[in-house]
This record gives sequence, structure tokens and C-alpha cells, in this order.
Amino acid sequence: MKNLFLITALIFSCFSIGQEIPSKEWQIKTALMAVPIDYKEGAKVYGYDTSGNFTTLREGTNDYIALASDPKKTNFSTAAYHKDLDEFMARGRALKAEGKAFQEIFDIREKEVKSGKLRLPDKTTLCVFTGVVNKETKEIEDGYLRYVFYVPFATGASTGLPTSPAPPGHAWLMNPGTHRAHIMISPPKN
Repeated sequence: MKNLFLITALIFSCFSIGQEIPSKEWQIKTALMAVPIDYKEGAKVYGYDTSGNFTTLREGTNDYIALASDPKKTNFSTAAYHKDLDEFMARGRALKAEGKAFQEIFDIREKEVKSGKLRLPDKTTLCVFTGVVNKETKEIEDGYLRYVFYVPFATGASTGLPTSPAPPGHAWLMNPGTHRAHIMISPPKN
């Protein structure tokens, strides 16, 4: 049993050591792909240090924050959001780091927003950019940007929006009636 534990630990550490963390410059460049053009120049950027720890890669001078793609995940995905969402997003990251599952995080933040312990603005924006990293050039191919507009506790009735996915390019309301209610706009893919 002891040997099995040691072998498992050795395999895990080999995979951990082998994790490639992209350069700070590459992380900043690709994280900014999610930021609206008017805010790219002064956006704050979070990413990962050489040990894989979440950190600030660049301080910001405007209202946007960009997140570099998580090197522990297989798929490339960056995001950017208005700075007023930072407390809410940070709370989600902290709960995830504690090992909480999606529904637990949802329920905890819902309770905290309702009680006033966690601040969530009445409306703000999140942009998500996905694509495929070309293994040779490290350029992002097949880039796709979708938009999320948070409107806490909004419903289909209060917005006039459908509450199930609509055809590409059409707005719809996800998580209606909850703290995480948001308008989704997913443009058609080319």
C-alpha cells in the first residue's frame, strides 16, 4: 500500500512538473483578446506565474480586467469583465480553490449576494473568448467571442427575453430569477 501511494505521488508530481506555463507576455497578449477594443490598452490582467499560481500580470488603468487562459485546462479560454465584478469573481475563485463544486459555489454566492455580504453590481459585462492554440506558432485560431450581461434577479417577464438558448446571435436570459441572471449573446460562428 505504501508503494502504491509513493508511485501515485511520483506520477502526480511528474505531471505537475511537466505543466507548461506560458510566458507572461503571451498570457497578457491572449487575455486581452477578450477585452473590448476601447479598454484593451489599460486593462488589468490576471494570469499565472511560473509555478502556476494565480497572480496579477499587469496592473490596470481603466475599468476592465482580463483573465489569461488557465494552463491546467485543456481548452483555451480567456475572459474579461468590468472591474465592478471583481469581488464576485474573486469569491468564486476562492470557493473553487477550497474544492467547492459548481452548485455549491452558486448557492454560497447566491446566499451572500442576497444577504449583502457579497457585492454584485446591478448590471455589468463579461466577455469570453475561446479558440485553439496552434501548437507550432502559439497563435490563437478559430477565435470566438461571446457576451454576458449580468442583470441579477432578472426574469424572462422583467426583461422580455426567452429563458432558453435562442438561435446564434439572439439574446436570451440564463439563470433567471437568481443572483447570476445574465443575458447571453452568442454570435453565429463563421
